[in-house]
Amino acid sequence: MQEVDQARLDAFMGKMVGDMGAAISASLVVLGDRLGLYKALAEIGPATPLKLASHTGTAERYVREWLAAQAASGYIEYDADKEAFYMTPEQAMVFADEGGPAFMAGGFEVLAAMFRDEPKVAAVFKSGKGLGWHEHDACLFRGTERFFRPGYNAHLTTEWIPALDGVEDRLKSGARVADVGCGHGASTVLMAKTYPKSKFYGFDYHPASIERAKAAAREAGVEDRIEFQVASAKDFNGGAYDMIAIFDALHDMGDPVGAARNIRKNLAPDGHWLLVEPFANDDLSANLNPIGRLFYSASTMICTPASLSQEVGLGLGAQAGEARLKQVAEEAGFTHFRRASETPFNLVFDVQA
Repeated sequence: MQEVDQARLDAFMGKMVGDMGAAISASLVVLGDRLGLYKALAEIGPATPLKLASHTGTAERYVREWLAAQAASGYIEYDADKEAFYMTPEQAMVFADEGGPAFMAGGFEVLAAMFRDEPKVAAVFKSGKGLGWHEHDACLFRGTERFFRPGYNAHLTTEWIPALDGVEDRLKSGARVADVGCGHGASTVLMAKTYPKSKFYGFDYHPASIERAKAAAREAGVEDRIEFQVASAKDFNGGAYDMIAIFDALHDMGDPVGAARNIRKNLAPDGHWLLVEPFANDDLSANLNPIGRLFYSASTMICTPASLSQEVGLGLGAQAGEARLKQVAEEAGFTHFRRASETPFNLVFDVQA
């Protein structure tokens, strides 16, 4: 063995303490989100543990410990003089404002699913087989919707669709739009609310997600202009769609080229494919950063196993990058592939035949 550099070891151990603290805090975020502690604290302002416990119908002793852990994490603030806890506006946006553009608590449900499903993933590591989306813990489905919905609310109808040449005008006047891999329908419902003259069709192979999407449409009052149906990306039909969208799902598919061919077949001659994928550079070294850490980890536990569970099993992964995605589109017969927009979390492409 090489001689150990004590200073480097101490620094690395410090990193481990920080990482373990972040990891263990994830369970407390799920707990606080489930019990409504964040939303209550943001609503009532500075509060003692007793006040927050009384407001949420929880036990003071447990709430006291939870609050201390949250303050130690920097997720909330502590006023020592008043012995009270409170949230800054920024912390409230992240943990309490579910409809806002920065809400992150839902993402911690995705982390919970990874821990619960680790034995299943360990088994496919050894067998080389896959693990289907439908085989995961149900908190993955809820968490995915709640994690991605704020980004869609912030960007989908204000930046991404307007970045596609002429598409927004069509949707305003009345168009046919397919949302493939729609999950719980967050993106579909948002588009239907924004463009009331258009007709939307949501497709997903997961029956339970389609049922939840139908309920979401009813709750939003847009069920009259959305049809949800159980169908895979390779099997959906209807034809002559002015726009077909896939949000953060192409890389999960076993045969993304086959899915892209079906999209091309069902697009109107001048239709647009709106492809949204996790942000990634083409070079692995350029992805070795906090965003890449998050997406490579999710890809290991969720995305790659999902792809390998299906026919072809291409296994693009959540960090496929623009060049690889363009290759998929070109293999399917598309000739126009343009990066239309991006965020720190997403790449947005305008794809045409």
